[in-house]
Amino acid sequence: MRHLIRASVVLAVVLLVGCAAGPTTVYDYTKLKDENPLSVLVLPPLNESLDVNASYSFLSQVTYPLAESGYYVFPVAMVNDLFRHNGLTEPGEIQGVAPEKLREIFAADAVVYLKITEYGTSYKVLNSDTRVSAEARLVSLKTGEELWRGAASASTAEQQNNSNNLVAMLVIALIDQVANTINNKGHEIAGVTSLRLLHAGGANRLLHGPRSDYRAH
Repeated sequence: MRHLIRASVVLAVVLLVGCAAGPTTVYDYTKLKDENPLSVLVLPPLNESLDVNASYSFLSQVTYPLAESGYYVFPVAMVNDLFRHNGLTEPGEIQGVAPEKLREIFAADAVVYLKITEYGTSYKVLNSDTRVSAEARLVSLKTGEELWRGAASASTAEQQNNSNNLVAMLVIALIDQVANTINNKGHEIAGVTSLRLLHAGGANRLLHGPRSDYRAH
């Protein structure tokens, strides 16, 4: 229980740090407000990282922030199985399916296209950093128009303390990289990134959906 509480506190701190320095420009939500999508289909992310597991690691964590934000999200496992049974297994192939065809099959209001640009642990001279960065586009399945787009990133470096001892920094970096690789730290950080990317609220982030208790009327 203590470990669970500690993990929850760390996650809360990471989320707060990630939201502290928001963008200054204001996103135009006109199309999103006019469309007001309720049901959302999420497709497997394109993966530009070197980790072959990144796409489905990230995909497994996107339902929660969208559902908590007031949208009905089609179960990603069910959607993935349907594509597989129709001969589509690669994210690139799946994301290439026309919006009108997706609407015909799923009768969803909108689709989320994801792209992972960074995923995994990198060892640098003085530190080891596990970072996950991703981008998202919400597109109407009625009109094919983009309703919203965003990007987010999370990193273990946000939790690390600097040290004046060079040897200690090198040792800590090496230990961190081994531990992060063994424990699949990328999956944990991907969860933070997915929350920052797809949870509603905050500057230029996704708006609350029709089922949200926090939606402004």
